Amino acid sequence: MNRRELDPTRSPRHAFGSQLRSSRQALGLTQDEAGARMGYSGTYVSAVEVARKSPTLKFARAADGALGSGQTHELMWWGMKRSSLPGFLEHAAHEAKAEEIRVFEPTIIPGLLQTAEYATAHATASVKRGVITQEQADERLTFLATRQRLHARPAPPLVHAVIDESGIRRGIGGAGIMARQLDHLVHMAERPHVLLQIVPFALPEPVPFSGLVTLLTFRDRAVEGYTESAERGFVIRESETVVQWERAYDRLQAEALSTAASLALIRDAREDMKWPTQS
Repeated sequence: MNRRELDPTRSPRHAFGSQLRSSRQALGLTQDEAGARMGYSGTYVSAVEVARKSPTLKFARAADGALGSGQTHELMWWGMKRSSLPGFLEHAAHEAKAEEIRVFEPTIIPGLLQTAEYATAHATASVKRGVITQEQADERLTFLATRQRLHARPAPPLVHAVIDESGIRRGIGGAGIMARQLDHLVHMAERPHVLLQIVPFALPEPVPFSGLVTLLTFRDRAVEGYTESAERGFVIRESETVVQWERAYDRLQAEALSTAASLALIRDAREDMKWPTQS
């Protein structure tokens, strides 16, 4: 067994190898045993762990299936191809391991609750503005679809989404796309692992967050935060900041509409804009 130490901050390939080793060792498996489960040799597993070889997408998916790591390794593989938003890739890999995901979005529908066509319309707008290339847009959409597979797990994480009312009234992609997106929100809110709330325009006080904020809670009850600017994403682990965010999120949750009232507002927004019920 190769026991070479890795610095996961050195490169995405080293980060992948470090995560693979961690996932394997958490199950008490040797490299040969993990390789047998994955359909690869122990030598190949070792080479990936110490970053001598780059993993393939097939290998990453095999690792997730054999090691019970959700989509962690697949997301990290996509992250190796994508560098337009540093920090987000680390967050997405951690998201795949979270027991609870709390997110606040001030302007759009959160990614985990987006339809494919809504996400495409949003990415296409970024391409038109010259923010990203078409290749980057395509990678983002594939990356998002991989993240969203957590909803299909036998025991998916609890997803608690608080969305500002502007997010359900901004007609991204046009009437038909937005109508189907709102229908999808209602459908997702009917799932037992999804809790959806809307912050109405009528809220008398400003919300405590000015931008996207996500809080991930893990099996050991550790909590990690994430936010982003236009240029990059930031994973937040400082306990003081995370505790402040948790308190602010709890207050936001208390002030937002109930799930029933939120769904009623979504339906009202759809009706107010006279969007079609079917495409």
